Amino acid sequence: MKIIVGCDHGGYELKEKVVPHLKSQNYDVEDVGTHSMESVDYPVYALKVARAIADGRADRGILICGSGIGMCMTANRVSGVRAIQISEPYAAKMSRRHNDSNILCLGGRFIGQDLAFEVVDTWLKEPFEGGRHQRRVDLMDSLAAESIKEDR
Repeated sequence: MKIIVGCDHGGYELKEKVVPHLKSQNYDVEDVGTHSMESVDYPVYALKVARAIADGRADRGILICGSGIGMCMTANRVSGVRAIQISEPYAAKMSRRHNDSNILCLGGRFIGQDLAFEVVDTWLKEPFEGGRHQRRVDLMDSLAAESIKEDR
């Protein structure tokens, strides 16, 4: 599984722990930055990850900013992205089972390393159930595509 990871300055410290954690489990990880604590604009990194997911260049994405909220809002503007902001394992599990979430957003200032690892591991290992949930995911995606057409 290829995982693309991005962060802003608020998520940098946690990203620097999450990336090695993922690599230790033999995931193919691409880190698109940022690569320091210097202040940057989170939408730049959210869009890098979201576009990679939408284009099929990665299987899943992880975004980390101070709260996870701004990254999540930005990523969800890209058609085909189903980003979720999560801070506990059960929600991570259900976002995969029922919603086929493809980008996990974490708040570097809201979640500690151990809990972040548990959330990430749960989210990566949980399958999508499909069935009745597939119909709903398809509906979400078609509504997003319609919205884009209407905006043009």
